[in-house]
Amino acid sequence: MKITAFECFKVPPRWLFLKITTDEGICGWGEPIVEGHAGAVEVAVQEAAEYLIGQDPTRIEDIWQTLYRARFYRGGPVLMSAIAGIDQALWDIKGKAHNLPIYEFFGGRVREKVRVYSWVGGDSPNEVASAARQRMESGFTAIKMNATSQSHYVDSFDKVEEVLARVGSIREALGSALGSAFGIAIDFHGRVHKSMAKVLARELEQFHPLFIEEPVLPENNEALKEIAHYTTIPIATGERLYSRWDFKQLLHDGVVDIIQPDLSHAGGISECRKIATMAEAYDVSVAFHCPLGPIALASCLQLDACTHNVLIQEQSLNIHYHQNGDLLDYLQDPNVFAYQDGHVNVPSGPGLGIQINEEAVREAAKIGHNWRNPVWRTTDGTIAEW
Repeated sequence: MKITAFECFKVPPRWLFLKITTDEGICGWGEPIVEGHAGAVEVAVQEAAEYLIGQDPTRIEDIWQTLYRARFYRGGPVLMSAIAGIDQALWDIKGKAHNLPIYEFFGGRVREKVRVYSWVGGDSPNEVASAARQRMESGFTAIKMNATSQSHYVDSFDKVEEVLARVGSIREALGSALGSAFGIAIDFHGRVHKSMAKVLARELEQFHPLFIEEPVLPENNEALKEIAHYTTIPIATGERLYSRWDFKQLLHDGVVDIIQPDLSHAGGISECRKIATMAEAYDVSVAFHCPLGPIALASCLQLDACTHNVLIQEQSLNIHYHQNGDLLDYLQDPNVFAYQDGHVNVPSGPGLGIQINEEAVREAAKIGHNWRNPVWRTTDGTIAEW
């Protein structure tokens, strides 16, 4: 079997899909994307394709090593996301060729279903209590919310009190229905600098969050050791790390409880499997980052199925980014992601276990998108972290 063609499709709301075709008629789908930089990743995929036309798609590890090592410059969000989408598509092809789900190539399932959480509150969190209650009534057992909007290096305590009021309103709204059993994950999104992260981490303990995410920017991960002294809340990070080498020091430092590699950013299924195994050796759990489309989620679920230290799975249904499309729009059978009792079953079909509605993809690609994240400024006019 040989690779014959690569096609990229920029589809709403903010995704990039990849179809790899072979001479035996087996096609694989991947989702190589950096949100807000779809065009850059598309070009990176096209450059990588020059190395792969005519190659055997089942030699996935050799192809991965070629794309990573043979081109001298490596790493970073664009190049690793291009590799990620290609890797997903190659595993999809291999699974279809052998009529097996991808998890069977990694030793088989360790779980039947995967716990998932739902987003509430948007970029600038508001009305989180009613949204959380709606998610609970829909069967979810955990939600995630942004903690803050714009933040200075050191900000006034009223900003902290606003966060506490929002999280407290969720606990109050849920009442005794699930109580502390309902998971509240709080995403700092790298918006909060070290000085304020320490305060928030300490003050939020009273609500027993599931975890706090990206309390500081990844380039400031050395601050996590200090932040960890102020809280017993599990600390999660990793969506902006792109390879096992990026995660190496983080795991060695022993200050994180949950890592969050993104299968569309961090080298795909092959690399994230290795990252998760590294984390297991440090007694660290995994919650794959995935505010993305159906191909990325299917890839995550395949690894969730066969990875022992997986905690919970992010998914993007009804997330605030979705203005002109949603998670289920490009699937032939949307029921493959049917959520029940806060969990989703692992797709058991060949490859990724999903069937892409190619006609819908091609029609949506005629519209495309030019998604960009907002540019935020603080009250004095300086650029703020989004």
